[in-house]
Order: sequence, then C-alpha cells, then structure tokens
Amino acid sequence: MVNTMKSNVNKTIIEELNTSHSLPREKWHTLLSSFTEEDRIYAASLARRVADEIYGNDVYIRGIVEFSNTCNRNCYYCGLRAGNTKLERYRLSPDDIYSCCEDGYRYGFRTFVLQSGEDPYYTTEMICDLVRRLKKGYPECAVTLSIGEKSFEDYAAFKEAGADRYLLRHETANEAHYGKLHPENMSWKNRMRCLDDLKSLGYQTGCGVMIGSPEQTIDCLVDDMLYMQDFKPEMIGLGPFLPHSDTPFRDKPKGSYEMTLFLISLCRLMLPHVLLPATTALGTIRPNGREQGILAGANVIMPNLSPVRVRDKYMLYDNKICTGDTSSECRGCLERRMEAIGYKIVIARGDYNG
Repeated sequence: MVNTMKSNVNKTIIEELNTSHSLPREKWHTLLSSFTEEDRIYAASLARRVADEIYGNDVYIRGIVEFSNTCNRNCYYCGLRAGNTKLERYRLSPDDIYSCCEDGYRYGFRTFVLQSGEDPYYTTEMICDLVRRLKKGYPECAVTLSIGEKSFEDYAAFKEAGADRYLLRHETANEAHYGKLHPENMSWKNRMRCLDDLKSLGYQTGCGVMIGSPEQTIDCLVDDMLYMQDFKPEMIGLGPFLPHSDTPFRDKPKGSYEMTLFLISLCRLMLPHVLLPATTALGTIRPNGREQGILAGANVIMPNLSPVRVRDKYMLYDNKICTGDTSSECRGCLERRMEAIGYKIVIARGDYNG
C-alpha cells in the first residue's frame, strides 16, 4: 500500500513536469529518491511520446573524432587523466582529422564532433583553421567541439571560424561534489563560467552529468536538474559513471542504469526540444542500453569516426564498446539496431529546433 501511494505521488509529479516543464526542489527530491521501475516506465512512455511529436521517429547521428587522448587535467575518474602513466598517448594531425570527417560524410554523417583531452598542443589557431576547412569542404554540415575549458576569447574565435555547437559536461552542479571529483587546481566556478560564455556566444550548448559518480547524492542530482531547468541547454549528455582501472576511482561502483534512463526521460519532459544522446556508456553498461535510451526519450546516437588504430587508446572508462569496428560497420550496426525498435537514422544535421 505504501509503495502504491508513493508511486501515485510520483506519477502526479511526472505529469506535472510534463505539463509545466519545471519542478520545485522538494518535488525533484521526492521523485529522484523514491521512484520505482513502474515510475521509470511511465516517465519513458510520456518522454517517448513528446520526442515523437517533435522529432518523429528520426534518430540523429553525430560522428565523433577523438583526435587526442593527451590531457593536462587530472580528474579522478577519467582514464585520460594526466597522471595515468600507463596510457599510450596519441595526437591526430589536422589532415588525419579531416580525413575521418571525409569518410564520415560518405557514410551519411552531417555533424562532426571533434573531441579530445585538454591538450594545449592544439592552439586556438589550429582549431580555427580546422573548423574553417571543414565548413568550407562541407558547408551543409555542423561542427561540434568538445575540447574542454577555454577562455571567452577562444570560444569566440571558434564561433567566428564556424563552430556550431559545443559540448562541455558540467558533471555536477554541486560545488562541493565537484571538488571530490577533481584536484584543487580545477574550479567549479570556471566550469560554470565556460557554459555561460558558450550560451552567450550563441552556440548550441551541451552540458551533462555522470550518473552515480562517487559521492553523488540525491541532493547533487536535484542540483543538476534545477541547474539544467534554469540553464536550458540545447543538448544534454547523461551517462552512468563507469570506473577506469588506472584511476583513483578504479574500485568505485558503476552508476545506475535505471537512474540514467529515468533522468533521460525527465530531461525530455523538462526540455521537450532538447537533443538527447543515448550514450556509448549506456551501451557499455548494457548491450541494448542505447536502444533503451532512445525508448526513454533520447534522439541522438554518437558513433565513432576515429581511426581504428587509436580507438582503444581513448578510454575514459574500462570496456568501452565499438573500439574495433570500422566507421562503416558502426554506422550499419546502429542503423539495424534503431530499425529493430521502430526508429530510423536520418542523414541530417539534426539541429535543435526549440
């Protein structure tokens, strides 16, 4: 009886979110601290209906080029951290990166995501030259950058060069929690400043959370939902925390698969037009995780365009999937997976349409 009453309360809260697209702190806390599998399934059904109304059964693909695994940061959770001396480092040349995008264009990708560790080898000028080259070669394509914390001037230069989108997970909207995931020389305030700068410059801006990261509490997740409710990003990346064996968090438990799916659904209800990827981490924690992410309200898949020779060196966490597949194999596999659940991969930029 008690569980039934809780579920009825949660169902009412979910319906309120679907209608008003926002919740006060206490209702977020109630929902996240007491949801059941029945609640999760109900939220997914509403979220999928919302996504279908806005985007149909289209799934947008983004081709990721992981062009450097060198990083000058020492985040405690990340396999690319500067302190990981076991990792064989690599850097792709601008020509290599462009070649990956050439291949991607042939396979139907119309968004290229250039992603790396925070590697000072790639100067602002180098990144701008690469963006201009891609926009000249493929003017109908979007270029997304995911290269970390930069100055306002750097972000402005990338935008002027033609970059359309920028991904920068905020990781946690709770400053104290941020300090438990990063060394003292990293600043939560600076991370938030970066996101504000990106928004102000007109990027389609993506933030996001690691679900179940060490010492994350329900209050931390409530802070995340309230932050995103207010910030209104065009993109949100949500994936479960997965440990890496060469980090201080090697023995920490994985994040919750169910909580990740639930939050995908809640983000869709909160921000109906948001671009939501079903992440590689979801597919790593469960074989059908990406399909379930789509059915929970996601509408983006981000396969890899990096050369196969370097893919197993870009390991943010252990056991990452699809490191041995060629770009064409990955594209074909995802197409079949999406068709099996009633969705189709489309050849399109897939812009935010809110």
